[in-house]
Amino acid sequence: MRQVAFTVEVRKKTGKEVAKKLRRQGLIPAILYGPQTEPIPLTARLNELKKILLRHRGEQLIFNLTIQDNGQSTQKMALIKELQYHPVTDEIIHADFYEVRMDRPVEVDVPVVVVGKAKGVERGGLLEVLMHELTVSCLPDRIPDRIEIDVSDLDVGDTLHVRDLTPPEGVRFAEDPEAPVVTIVEVEEEGAAEEETEGGEAA
Repeated sequence: MRQVAFTVEVRKKTGKEVAKKLRRQGLIPAILYGPQTEPIPLTARLNELKKILLRHRGEQLIFNLTIQDNGQSTQKMALIKELQYHPVTDEIIHADFYEVRMDRPVEVDVPVVVVGKAKGVERGGLLEVLMHELTVSCLPDRIPDRIEIDVSDLDVGDTLHVRDLTPPEGVRFAEDPEAPVVTIVEVEEEGAAEEETEGGEAA
């Protein structure tokens, strides 16, 4: 978990036309909210946000927000809860910031990363990742960048469930313990599949 500084401004006006005008100026609308925070409309500099996200790609970030409002500023700590993208250009068009406190647990989605080569794959099986993210609950400074799952011992027909995984220290999984995460499935040989099809046609 890395902390980064980012400056935003309170946005006085809202609406689609205001958002379009902001984007023409290299800005995007944003909002800050949280369990103890009334929603605050914000304006953020798009290029600065993109630079941060590119520089720290693959890392979980806590934003130390400096919120400017008519010459005064306040500090808030937040996670990016959601980024909205333009459907055609894939450009960021809105950011949701979720206020956090370092002494209160939060729930966030963390990417799953598979490591190792499953022995079941070496025997012709197919590795299927059923959950590409896992929701974890922990203090903000404990949020892991990823959950690594070693699949080396998995054979054909084996499945790892949430209950089989060991979370990092200070972290717990906020998922159904019985939910399957990765599995090795048997790949039917083409010849056998064709014979079955032909037999079905003959019948």
